[in-house]
Amino acid sequence: MSGGVRHTVPVDVHLVLRRDGAAGPEVLLSRRAGPVYATGLWHLPSGHLDPGEDMVAAVVREALEETGVVISTRDVTAAVTVHHRPPVGAGSRIGVFFEVRRWSGRPEVREPDRCDGMGWYPLDALPEPMVAYCRAGLDAYRAGLPAAVHFQQPGDPVRYAADGPDRTLLLTGPPARAVPLPYRSREFAERAVGRIAEAEEVSWVRSGSRVWRITGSGGGVWYLKQHRGRRFHDREVAAYRSWVPSLGPRAPRLVAADPVEQAVVITALTGRPLHGMVLDGATEVRVQHALGRLASALHRSGPERPNASPPARSTVTRHLEGARSSLADGDEELLLALARVYDDLPQPVLVPTHGDLQYRNALLADDGDVRLFDFERSAYGSATRDMVRLSDTWDGRPDLRAAFLDGYGRPLTPTEELRLDCEAAFDAVSGIAYGATHEDPEVAERGRRTLLRLRTAPGPDDRA
Repeated sequence: MSGGVRHTVPVDVHLVLRRDGAAGPEVLLSRRAGPVYATGLWHLPSGHLDPGEDMVAAVVREALEETGVVISTRDVTAAVTVHHRPPVGAGSRIGVFFEVRRWSGRPEVREPDRCDGMGWYPLDALPEPMVAYCRAGLDAYRAGLPAAVHFQQPGDPVRYAADGPDRTLLLTGPPARAVPLPYRSREFAERAVGRIAEAEEVSWVRSGSRVWRITGSGGGVWYLKQHRGRRFHDREVAAYRSWVPSLGPRAPRLVAADPVEQAVVITALTGRPLHGMVLDGATEVRVQHALGRLASALHRSGPERPNASPPARSTVTRHLEGARSSLADGDEELLLALARVYDDLPQPVLVPTHGDLQYRNALLADDGDVRLFDFERSAYGSATRDMVRLSDTWDGRPDLRAAFLDGYGRPLTPTEELRLDCEAAFDAVSGIAYGATHEDPEVAERGRRTLLRLRTAPGPDDRA
């Protein structure tokens, strides 16, 4: 060890806020402006540590200050470390890049004196001009490597130039760990099922919850799920302990639950996800019939309860605030009319429901059987409300609707038919508001399709 003064370097944090775009993964970039370093160049949201602040707290704080998004520390993942020396000055610095895939809020420019642009860009089509330091970190990130050295020389440009000097040295790391799980989650899972040999994250892109497929050292397979909040954890655990057993082998079984980590371990089901699967007409009819049977069993798995829901008009009005700019002509009038009709209908009894009954949460087994999973939205609700998401598949397919109701064991009454239309409209405006806030065009478009279908149907007074 050499003597003398120890070498110290400042530490930067960089936010790789990532989402899945139409053409692949995208990251959020901002353009520097004003009297700041690298003004006019694109860069990741970033900043320095405050005195006494740890790196994770710093990237969460910088995200809020620069973009307005709210990030939980549990959703912050270390991605890349870069040792950087700028072309001006002799000092170097350490930049730590953190990946985040779950957040709340819509990114926007929050510091206009330092940033004059912000947008999502494909990882394989980054904009120019970009800060060379930031580009070095993203090059390592795109390559799946843990670190890089980026030592620029005097006279090098601050901006990245494809035809300029290549100062980036990408560093490989040790082989990937067999179990890429958060430490506490792994500890909980291994207490439940024994030593884990492999783990693969299989989280759904729109869900704030995280899911891993875990394989034990003896070959057994389970799923570990870390919920995005207490409400979702409590709902799913309660459903597994009370209603889900009525579905038998067509649903997972709860192995263990941890209220502190808000996590569960459940048994694995066999089958392929119905979401995105191309089915022939006869197979899809059988699938709908099976889903009808599962919905019926679930709705009968607990005692009915009286309804104590707030008036529909208040809920619709709240969602309209976030969706109004994305609605077509006549949508708002339709929604308010349906809310008035719904509030005048006899109150439905409430039954145990799945809460998100759709192809995304169902599997088709090799023997043609259908299995159901993901009960984090389970709660008491109207039977027709539980059919809303699935009814989107019935548009133009009366055979699928008939197959579901045949499996369900009875037709809907005229009042239930009208209630289903109303609840489909309310779910649609909620989805449009969510899509506008979270930049999710697929959810918003699904809502617009539903409202178009209802606008071209007979009016609510005619259906009453």
